[in-house]
Amino acid sequence: MASSSNSPCAACKFLRRKCQLECVFAPYFPPDQPQKFANVHKVFGASNVTKLLNELHPHQREDAVNSLAYEADMRLRDPVYGCVGVISLLQHQLRQLQMDLTYAKSELSKYQNDGLIATHHQTLERLYHHHSPFFAVRDQQTAVIRAFDGNNNFDTLNISVGGNGQHPQFQQTRAAGTNDP
Repeated sequence: MASSSNSPCAACKFLRRKCQLECVFAPYFPPDQPQKFANVHKVFGASNVTKLLNELHPHQREDAVNSLAYEADMRLRDPVYGCVGVISLLQHQLRQLQMDLTYAKSELSKYQNDGLIATHHQTLERLYHHHSPFFAVRDQQTAVIRAFDGNNNFDTLNISVGGNGQHPQFQQTRAAGTNDP
């Protein structure tokens, strides 16, 4: 299948050959995306990609080409790890966030057991809809949780997120104009 407007596909143009009607590359490497094929060719080679595409069912080829293009792009960015480095980094971040969430839930249950946090769902709904968001991120290292009382005063709970597996540090402050500590 040759590409539209009689222009050779990006693969045939890169390889400096005539794009045939049955060109296996044409549906997946349009003429306006030459870098996509250049990256795939540089990492995998045209003959390997041709063999792979010819062995697949036509409905599987688009996914295969997209995977090859992504892997080639990541391999060129990081020649040692490629997309495995990105996956590893994301898995590490996910584990860290799960640990942080577990710790935050533990701390939250301590406050709930001490009666410091409202337990009525209606109160929380009212506060959520009538006041600014409970969570406002100041920067990537500190998050702020605001809990409002009946007089529209609020307590601020600063959560400093530690790196390298450290647990967040909590520090509670009271808004100006209140008598409570």
